[in-house]
Amino acid sequence: MNKLPEKPPEGWDEIAIRTIEKIHLDPAFGKLVTEYNTRYLAWDDLTYRIPDPEKRMAAWAMMKMLRAVRYEAVPYPSLDLKYSTTPDISRSLHIFDQYLSGTIRIHNKTIKLEQSYIINSFMEESIASSILEGAVTAHKVAKDMLRKGREPRNTSEQMVINNYRAMRFIRAEKDTPLTPEFILALHRIVTGNTLDEAAVGHFRDNNEIVVNDPVTGVVYHTPPEYTEVPGLIDALCRFANATDDDDAGTFIHPIVRGIILHFLIGYIHPFEDGNGRTARSIFYWYVLSQGYWLFEYMPISRVILRSKKDYALAYLHTEYDEMDLTYFIRHQIRCIEEARKDLLAYIERKQSEQNATKAILKTIQDISQRQADILREMMEQSDEYFTIREISETHGVVYQTARTDLLDLAEKGYIRKEKRGREFIFIFNEECDLWK
Repeated sequence: MNKLPEKPPEGWDEIAIRTIEKIHLDPAFGKLVTEYNTRYLAWDDLTYRIPDPEKRMAAWAMMKMLRAVRYEAVPYPSLDLKYSTTPDISRSLHIFDQYLSGTIRIHNKTIKLEQSYIINSFMEESIASSILEGAVTAHKVAKDMLRKGREPRNTSEQMVINNYRAMRFIRAEKDTPLTPEFILALHRIVTGNTLDEAAVGHFRDNNEIVVNDPVTGVVYHTPPEYTEVPGLIDALCRFANATDDDDAGTFIHPIVRGIILHFLIGYIHPFEDGNGRTARSIFYWYVLSQGYWLFEYMPISRVILRSKKDYALAYLHTEYDEMDLTYFIRHQIRCIEEARKDLLAYIERKQSEQNATKAILKTIQDISQRQADILREMMEQSDEYFTIREISETHGVVYQTARTDLLDLAEKGYIRKEKRGREFIFIFNEECDLWK
């Protein structure tokens, strides 16, 4: 993004009062205001839609007045945060409640989700989240590194591995309350071996950090004073751990609260680096802690990566427009919905693979379901080699179990075992005829 969006003008409330009569006298103008407000357009979105400055200001004033009526305050005393639960947000949250915390069904059939799906999702999330923060790596190379357990060769690959470890960490710690120590531990995982050791797992101790475009130098965000960080983080933890009773009866949907936590880490920018990765990890931690277990299977950063500009604008529009979080919430909900649809498409593809596995099991009856999965995968990638560590990682089993599976398949003649360096590699044996 080469330039910043235009900030909204002040004094909209005074203009809104004078505009009410104009709305009644001009139904077309009123309809336009309603449409733009329903789409929750930002001020700079109106620039080319309403060229006339006076009419644009009148439309904005009415949009702001309509929004102000719906605002819900966020119980985070350190900042004046608010948001509107718009109809599209409510609709999406209803869908998420139906599909992301219960059973998943496709074509009226309840679908069993394999452990390998989670592992694949964590890998995809780790790669995309790293690229979002500047990692320079090819997706295939990074995925192969994670699958085979190869050591990272540069900082970008280390970022990917760190993010993968962070995803596993938050899954294991989803029932742990959020504390400053928890956030520091997560940051330590995310940034290990990528920053100076003095910055790893420590809040920043200066005001030299800004969010800017590394090419143009345009500053997007100047974080709060570093002396305010401990207090802001304490308040964030209280907000994360709060119940409806703690918030004096204020209900915030769990997914919305998770999105707000994501925004706050980005806004506070408590670290020298790794803030975005930490923010997205904390979002995952929170929604998993609230029972939305299907988020384990949804790499949302992969969706965000498709439009980094929209991600940045969602932050900026919120900060520029009186800390109205609706912009950021709507953006993140769109990303979640897209990730949910990606998951359904992924599962449908995997169902055909499961059918292929069943066909192998019908033909070869002296191997396990997992071995049939391994064999199918090796058949489909017959020009690739597999390691024990890779099978252990991608199938979520211990090293010894993966070793036993592969050696058994090799002994039966379905795959070949070869020595490469210090480790054995396994390749599909194209000379065997599984179907005879």
